[in-house]
Amino acid sequence: METDENCVTIINHSSKKRSFPVATVPDTNRHIFKQTNTKKRVVLGELTNSGSVCSIQSFDSRSYLKQANNECLREDCVRSDVSVSSQSVQYNRFLYAPLVYQHLHSLEIEERRRPLPNYMEKIQKDVTAGMREILVDWLVEVAEEYKLVSDTLFLTVSYIDRFLSSRHLSKNKLQLLGVSSMLLASKFEEVSPPHVEDYCYITDNTYTKDEVIQMEKDLLNFLELEQSNPTPKTFLRIFIRALQGDNMPSCSTFEFLSWFLVELSLLDYSCIRFLPSMVAASVIFVARFTIQPEKHPWGLKMQHYSGYKPCELKDCVFAIHDLQLGRKASFSQAIREKYSQQKFKSVAALPSPSDIPVSYFEDVDG
Repeated sequence: METDENCVTIINHSSKKRSFPVATVPDTNRHIFKQTNTKKRVVLGELTNSGSVCSIQSFDSRSYLKQANNECLREDCVRSDVSVSSQSVQYNRFLYAPLVYQHLHSLEIEERRRPLPNYMEKIQKDVTAGMREILVDWLVEVAEEYKLVSDTLFLTVSYIDRFLSSRHLSKNKLQLLGVSSMLLASKFEEVSPPHVEDYCYITDNTYTKDEVIQMEKDLLNFLELEQSNPTPKTFLRIFIRALQGDNMPSCSTFEFLSWFLVELSLLDYSCIRFLPSMVAASVIFVARFTIQPEKHPWGLKMQHYSGYKPCELKDCVFAIHDLQLGRKASFSQAIREKYSQQKFKSVAALPSPSDIPVSYFEDVDG
């Protein structure tokens, strides 16, 4: 990574989080972001999302309680699309699932929804891939601090990449874009989103309320008021549900490992060249390989649900696997620290073979 790619210091008031390694950042550009450790916030208890929000058509209390007990930390239980109801709802879910997937895939391939794979070289002059990585790593900490759902984080990064693919931005405005993107994404995804003042505070008030709101307006105009967009997390949720019939319970090591890997993909600028569905499919591939390296990680079922053959995933799988093994120099630790916790079964520490057999990328048999 080039020297100027590390010239970013993060503004952060959270004492719960690690201190950014400012000793590794050249003095010349430390003024871009500032890091502070004094924690003043006292209203976070009001910002947590309800864990009991779900939409059901026919409520069966016994089956619901049984599933709720099994799903424990499963974040999907706060989503409106959780399946906890009667056989008719289950039937409808499988009936419409292919149509839903086709619709999401048609959206993800729309050019206006895709970031340029080379926008750092083609559009940006001040901002680098290293700065983007540091920003995303910091946003992971902000999402943890405000207890935001991961969909908010993924939508935030989607906004950032798409905006940077079209507009030149000075590096001293990069964090402003980050917090404004998260402000907008949280309004779309969260039940009780943080206020604009909270986002100003988390940057040590480097940006005023008016500046954050103006950037949010610019972002909304750029998006043409269309806030939704399928992300890797959207497709990963679909794929994991498809596999749960294969004796794979929720809150499993596999599920947490998948969440870990897909969040790692956010850090890598090179991953934006892959479609969100391909990233999600590759995450499934790497997660299954990590847990059972002696078993072929792909099969006809996943090929059917995802639409991808193993050979089509090869480049993306290698990129995800390299991120998992830490083969790329990185200062980013927030995601690894998050998934090193016991509540996520410490999946960040799981060992994975250094090489994936070439035979795993051959076409699967019936």
